[in-house]
Parts: sequence; structure tokens; C-alpha cells
Amino acid sequence: MDLDIGHLRMVCAMAETGSVTRAAARMGVSQPAMSSQLRKVEELVGGRLFVRSRSGLEPTALGQQIISRARTVLAELDTLIGDLPGSGEPNAALGLGSVHLACVGSIVARVSEEVPGRQVSLRIEPSSALLGDALNRGHLDAALLGIMEGFDVTLNPPVVSRTLVPRYPIFVALSAHHPLAGQNEIDLIDLKDESWIGPPGADDGSLASLRASCRAAGFEPVVRFEAPSGAACPLVAAGHGVRLVDPSWPPQPGTVVRPLTGEPQVAKLIVAWRRDRLNDEDATALYRGFAAAFVEHADRHPAFGAWWHAHPHVHPLL
Repeated sequence: MDLDIGHLRMVCAMAETGSVTRAAARMGVSQPAMSSQLRKVEELVGGRLFVRSRSGLEPTALGQQIISRARTVLAELDTLIGDLPGSGEPNAALGLGSVHLACVGSIVARVSEEVPGRQVSLRIEPSSALLGDALNRGHLDAALLGIMEGFDVTLNPPVVSRTLVPRYPIFVALSAHHPLAGQNEIDLIDLKDESWIGPPGADDGSLASLRASCRAAGFEPVVRFEAPSGAACPLVAAGHGVRLVDPSWPPQPGTVVRPLTGEPQVAKLIVAWRRDRLNDEDATALYRGFAAAFVEHADRHPAFGAWWHAHPHVHPLL
């Protein structure tokens, strides 16, 4: 057996999702089949590519080498496909992606207003790494990505990006009956005995960022639950755990959302797009559409609205 493109995509998917199960779901194959293919690839290259850790799969030294070269090969292939005639027709459907922000409900309308004549589709993911991968592979034309401070998402040419919001705080959600629910803001150390719901998009740094912030505060977070963004709300409302949330989301029934003292969790928003699919004029219009969608929701949560208006320097372009 020789290595093929499917094997390279499989290895990169495992690295980006940190899980055989999630990588299998992304690739559209069963988990046993994915595990079997991984063993065959490891036999081919002569060593293990991943080891298991508390946070998921971690590449070995050999794995890091293979993944780095695989990404280069896949980027070149996707660029070749994107350069083929007809791949960037000006009136083709516009495939957009976005992380799970409150503004997803406004993105289609606002972008359609700014880029008339192009039908807009939208893919919502909890992970910016998955969206970045989809952009790199040519499965999306553009995306709105949320990235935790100190982390990044790999974007390969012809994908380029522009910052939308350079920094904004991440809030915490907890039950409306929680003893701390009445406070205007919550110190992270006061959550040291809580069970945490794993943040969405762990493969793009959100889980590592949570652990780093908690350790800096003096404790190790107990991540007891894993749930997509919306599915976590009943757990929070029932008092089973707390979770980090995008601050523009209004509190869900039975929950409250509060700022964290000192902003220990900070993220940024960027707009990324493929230059082989959007010309400069359309990219600028797309940026305006994403900006209008986000600003429309900035005041939906009173605490974030107050923060937003008190920090105009962090969003000068909006």
C-alpha cells in the first residue's frame, strides 16, 4: 500500500480534531475504519503518529513531521484545483462559514446586501480549525473565525485574512440558581470547585486556553462534560457545570452569563477568504457584511454591550 491523498487528509483531520471519532465524522467514514487506516499508515511510515493525552490525540515527533508535509501537499493540491477555469466565477454561489456566534442569524442577510447577485450558503462550526481546513481545501469561499489569544489557525495561500475585532473577552455561563449568579462579574478562582463543560472547538486552542487560564489562577479545571454549543445549555441550567461562552449571546433560559474578572479569556475575530474565489471588491463588501452582522448583536447582552461601548479602541474598523 502507498500513501495517497486520502491518507494525508485523514492524518491532518486527526491532528486538527484531536480525536479519531471526530476525524472519522469529518471524513465521512466509521471510527473503526479510521483506526484501521491509521494503523496501516503507521506501518508504512515506520512509527506511531499519535499518542493519547488527557486533552485528546497528540502528534508524536514523527507525526508532526508527517502532518507538516501533508499540509503543504494538500495546500498545493487545493490551490491547483482553485486555479482551474471556472473555479472563481463572479456570480457563483458564495459558500460561507462561521464559528457559532450570536450573529450567525444575521450573516446571510447582511452579506447578501453587501454582495448582491450571489446566493449565500452558510456552514456553522464550533471549531475555527475546521473552518480554516475547509477554506484551505476549497470547500468554503470565506469564513468568520474566532481564535483564542495565543493561538492561531493555519491558513494557506490563496487564503488570506483581515482582522474584524482584535480582542474581546470571553464570558462564563452558569445556572441562574448558582450562588455566584447575582454577582456582576466572577473571579475565575471562585470556579475552582466547579465541573466544566468543555469549550467548543477544542482543536483550535479553546480547551488549552481554558486550562492555561485556570492554572494561572491556581487550579486545574475538571472538564466533566463534552457538548456542542447549544447542547450544553440544559447542563448549565440544571447546575451540573459551567462553561465559557461568546459574550454576544444572550443568556439562555435558566442561566446567567457574566464577565470574568480581569479578562483571563480573550479572543479575536478574523475574516478569511480565498483570493481565487473573491476579488478585492467582493472581499471588502464581504467584510462589511460580517461586520454589520456582528455589530447588530453586540448589544443583545447588556454586559457585553457595556464592554463594547467602553472599548471603542478594540474595534476601530467597525
